[in-house]
Amino acid sequence: MLVVLFIVVLAGIALVVVGMVRSRSQDTIQDRLMEYSGRAEVASLEELELSQPFSQRILVPMIDAGAQFVTRFTPQQTLEQTRHRLELAGNPNNWSAAEFWGLRVVATVVLGGLIFLLMSLSGQPFGKRLLLGGSAALIGFLYPQIWLNSKIRSRQAAIIKALPDALDLLTICVEAGLGFDAAMQRVSEKWDDPLSQEFGRVIREIGLGRARRDGLRDMADRMEVPDVTSFVAAIIQTEQLGVSIAKVLRIQSDQMRIKRRQRAEEKAHQAPIKMLFPLVFLIFPTIYIVLLGPAILTVMESGLGGVTGG
Repeated sequence: MLVVLFIVVLAGIALVVVGMVRSRSQDTIQDRLMEYSGRAEVASLEELELSQPFSQRILVPMIDAGAQFVTRFTPQQTLEQTRHRLELAGNPNNWSAAEFWGLRVVATVVLGGLIFLLMSLSGQPFGKRLLLGGSAALIGFLYPQIWLNSKIRSRQAAIIKALPDALDLLTICVEAGLGFDAAMQRVSEKWDDPLSQEFGRVIREIGLGRARRDGLRDMADRMEVPDVTSFVAAIIQTEQLGVSIAKVLRIQSDQMRIKRRQRAEEKAHQAPIKMLFPLVFLIFPTIYIVLLGPAILTVMESGLGGVTGG
C-alpha cells in the first residue's frame, strides 16, 4: 500500500510539472487565433475555452490562484530569494517567484487531499489517513524545491564545463583584432548553452546602454560560479587599469583549463570510493549466489543437509 501511494504521489507531481511546462512552452494566444481563423463558422467563447488543453483550463488557473494567495502572505524577502534561485536555474518555464510558490501550494493541497481521500475510501483509521496525507502534502511542498536545486546544480555544472572553451574562443577573437563585446557576441552565436546565453544577454544589455561592468557583475550573480566570478573580476579590473585584455584572457584560459584537468583528476580519484558501495551491496552478493548456489544445492540433494538438520 505504501509503495502504491508513493507511486501515486510521484505521478501526481510529475503531471503537475509536465502540465505547467507544456502550458508555458505553447503560445496559447496564437494557437487560439489560428484556430478561430481556420473555422468556417464563428465559434462561441465556450467552445474556444473547451478547446484549450487541460493544463490551460485547470492547472494554470489553480497556479495563478495559489500565486495570488502566496503574494499576500509571503514576505518580500522570501519572494526575492526565490526569484534569485529561479535566475540561477535559468528561469525555467519563465516562472515568477509567486507562480513557483503557487505551484508548491497547489501541489501540497492536491497531493495531500488526494492521498487523504484515497485512504478514507479504503477505510483506513483516521490517524493513518492523517499521517499519509501529511506525508504526501510534505512531498508535494518539497519536491518543486528539490527539482529547482537540481536544475541549479546542472546549470552550474554546464557553465563550468563550457567556460574553458568559451575563454579560448574569446582569446582567439580578441587576439585576431575583435573587441571584447564582439568576441562575446561570437561566443553567444557559436554555442547554445547557459554560458553563451548569458553572454548574449550581456551583449543585449550593453546594446541598450548599460555599462559593461554592471552587465558582467549581474551575469556573475545569476550564475554563482566561482570561476565565472573570478573571470568577471579580472575583466573589470583590466578595464579599469587599462591592461591588455588579450593577455588577461590568455592567462584566464590557461587557468581554467588547469582547473578542469584538476577536477577530472579529482573525479577519477573518487571513482573507486563511489564504486565500493555498489560492489559490496549489489555485485558481491550476486557473485556469491552464482558461485555458492550450485554447491549448496548439491549438498542439499546429497542428503548432508538432512543429516545436519537431524
